[in-house]
Amino acid sequence: MASRIEDYALLGDTESAALVGKDGSIDWLTVPRFDSPACFAALLGDEGNGRWQIAPAGPVLRVERSYRPGSLVLETVFHTAEGSVALIDCLPPRDGRYDLARLVEGRSGSVPMRLHLTIRFDYGSIVPWVRRCPGGITAVGGPDAMRLATPVELRSENLETTAEFTVAAGQRVPFTLTWYPSDTPAPQPIDAVTAIAESEAWWRTWSSGCTYDGDYADEVMSSLTVLKGLTYAPSGGLVAAATTSLPEAIGGARNWDYRYCWLRDATFSLMALLNAGFTTEAAAWRDWLLRTVAGSPEQLQIMYGASGERRLTELELDWLGGYEGSKPVRIGNAAHGQFQLDVYGEVLDALHQGRCHGLADEHASWSLQQQLVDYVENHWNEPDDGIWEVRGGRQHFTHSKVMAWVAVDRAIASIEDFGYDGPLDRWKRLRDDIHRDVLEHGVDERGVFVQRYGSPELDASLLMVPLVGFLPPDDERVRNTVTAIEQGLTEGGFVYRYRTLGSEGIDGLAGAEGVFLMCSFWLADNYALLGRHDEAAAMYELLAGLRNDVGLLSEEYDPAGKRMLGNFPQAFSHVALVNTAGNVTASRRAQQGKADGRKAPAHQRRARRPKH
Repeated sequence: MASRIEDYALLGDTESAALVGKDGSIDWLTVPRFDSPACFAALLGDEGNGRWQIAPAGPVLRVERSYRPGSLVLETVFHTAEGSVALIDCLPPRDGRYDLARLVEGRSGSVPMRLHLTIRFDYGSIVPWVRRCPGGITAVGGPDAMRLATPVELRSENLETTAEFTVAAGQRVPFTLTWYPSDTPAPQPIDAVTAIAESEAWWRTWSSGCTYDGDYADEVMSSLTVLKGLTYAPSGGLVAAATTSLPEAIGGARNWDYRYCWLRDATFSLMALLNAGFTTEAAAWRDWLLRTVAGSPEQLQIMYGASGERRLTELELDWLGGYEGSKPVRIGNAAHGQFQLDVYGEVLDALHQGRCHGLADEHASWSLQQQLVDYVENHWNEPDDGIWEVRGGRQHFTHSKVMAWVAVDRAIASIEDFGYDGPLDRWKRLRDDIHRDVLEHGVDERGVFVQRYGSPELDASLLMVPLVGFLPPDDERVRNTVTAIEQGLTEGGFVYRYRTLGSEGIDGLAGAEGVFLMCSFWLADNYALLGRHDEAAAMYELLAGLRNDVGLLSEEYDPAGKRMLGNFPQAFSHVALVNTAGNVTASRRAQQGKADGRKAPAHQRRARRPKH
């Protein structure tokens, strides 16, 4: 198995996902959806919990890998003493099928190869019934079935399928693994060579629509490809990550299921897509948002399933040992039932930003948005569970109040800028009331924004204050907060979310965690807004430099161990990379006197703000 999170690469078909290591082993595969039970779960256990490895039989001297340009078609080249061989992997775009295509190509010499396939349905718990069939095998267990097709001779040993074969220069050996419901006939195998070529063409057509023309174009395109791969095509929902229970600290219990769609991701994700020219994806995400939040505001959740499912019951899988012993392994997420005030601001802001960017709007949704603002009006002064989904009890979190202000402010902007009807004067008074309350209770005697009312603790979420337009970036309280976070929440230039960890701390959870990459990007955004151009660029390049060899980022990072932590790849880290690239580009152009009138993402979210 690949030993570190960053050793994995993502395969995605915009409905499901797989992770393949540098050793040619697919240790995580969920079909037919991102949140389906994994049939390869070695990532969270061991080889007996399911995996599929194709690799040289002897020692490997060097491994090189990359995605085909603008795609998630992965090419891994193994160099051995006998020669070199390429392994090309992809999840082909669906067209009603659920396939995984792998192709071994001889590049030089003659390389002995070995295949190990262990299918274990339901997160590694079900050993299937395996039978031979023409050109391969089938595996059936409960509702799931798979068919492996290949010209290679397969054999069964110790509840595992194995094979040995040799590939010479110029030879190709194909493999396809197809999932299907066990109560239906096995579908005919696809041709792996054709599937890979068509997948590459599909991705190339999609990526050609990118209009981003700022600095760090390669990094931005790579991250946008990840976001496309994490988008559930049937609904337009963007899942937060491809995995569950990858730990925030090795050996710890901060292991969560991130294969769901968070409302909190809405605005930043929308802007990342729109500013890069991917209007279709942005409109689909906006439409997912409208459908999902429809109904009573009291029933609004912070996260949903990929199609808007509400019931995300959290369970622990005690038969899995966890990534490097990090237990428990969880599926589902109990935080979906929390009250988090900030998501109302994110929803209202996302819908407003969609209008500002020219997305076709439905006036029928305005009544829903009015109900959301009315709910904020009646509940903004209550404690909530906060942006970080703490499990230590509700508090008056400052960031939550700021985002309540955002909800009302964007509703006012919808009236003033787009002609919607609403109680303008009442909402303006409400906006002012929230603003005064935050400045009175959320800023301490140092002139620094604090995590929660009445506490001196810092929180990186307060870097959002200038990004959403609550205060201008040159406000003394904003500057003080940036300085305080630099001094109290950073390590090696990276930013922690907060320091109030532990079972007695605000989050109610034992153990530590890594620095938070999204928050670190927010610090770079603040530097850009403050005119600290060189620091913004240096911070961005430090963060972009953490990406693995195929451009992927996790949720967190361990500066001491120099390794990634948390679920992988993490959509919000890649969203932040895209948006911060735009902010740093605008900052650099302004420094060089080359501003062209286009607004950076940070300026777009804080445009036309009232004076304070």
